[in-house]
Amino acid sequence: MSRCLVCDEGMKEALTWRSLLVRAEAKAICERCEGKLNRITGETCKMCSRELDGNYSTGDLCLDCSRWERDREWGGYLSKNISLFHYNEYLKDIIAKYKYRGDYALAEVFVPFMKDRLKDMVFDLVTAIPLSDERLRERGFNQGQALADLLGLQTVETLTRIHSEKQSKKSRQDRLSLPQVFRVIHPNLLEHKSILIIDDIYTTGTTLRQAAKSLKTAGAKEVSSITLAR
Repeated sequence: MSRCLVCDEGMKEALTWRSLLVRAEAKAICERCEGKLNRITGETCKMCSRELDGNYSTGDLCLDCSRWERDREWGGYLSKNISLFHYNEYLKDIIAKYKYRGDYALAEVFVPFMKDRLKDMVFDLVTAIPLSDERLRERGFNQGQALADLLGLQTVETLTRIHSEKQSKKSRQDRLSLPQVFRVIHPNLLEHKSILIIDDIYTTGTTLRQAAKSLKTAGAKEVSSITLAR
C-alpha cells in the first residue's frame, strides 16, 4: 500500500476495469488531501490564469495583466502563464515544506497535475527560474528544476541572477521600476525558440516577466510559463 506524501496515510487504489487494463500513473496524494487543493477553474485571464469576475477584468485579461501589457517596458514579453491551483493556506503549507524545509519528495504530489496541463503546451526548450547562490545554499535545490526533473523534462540553463531582491513585498510601482535581475547565458540556444519556464508560484508576475523580457530580448520567439499556484 502506498502512502500519501502529505498526510502519510495509506492509500488504497480502487479496483476498476480501467485499473486492471491500464496501469494509471500512481498519485502521491490521497483523495482527502487532494480535495483540499483548490483548483483554478472556469473563465480565467488568458495571460496569468487568474479566475475572472466582472469586477477585476477587462475583456479576457485581468486588470493586473492589462496594466502590465499597457506598460511600454513590460508589455509583450510573457505570452501566457498557466497556474494549477489557488495559493490557499493548505497549499501554502505544502509548498513551504517543499521549498523551505527541503522536503524534495513533495514535488511528486504535483507531477500528474502538471503533466496533464503540459500535454496541450508547445515549446522547444524548458528552463527554470534560477535561485541566488544564497537561496540555493539555504534550500539545497531549485524547486522549479526539481519539478522539471520529476516531469522528465530536460532543461537548459538560460539565466543567471544579477541580484535577488525580494519582489513580492514591493509596491506595484516599485516592481515596475526595478532593474533587471537576470542575465542571459547561452543566448545562441534561444534564437527563434519557444521557451517554457517552470516555477512554483506566480505571485505578482514580476519575476516571470523579467525572465521573459531577458529571454525575448536575447532572441527567443516566445516565452510562457507553468506554475503550481497563483
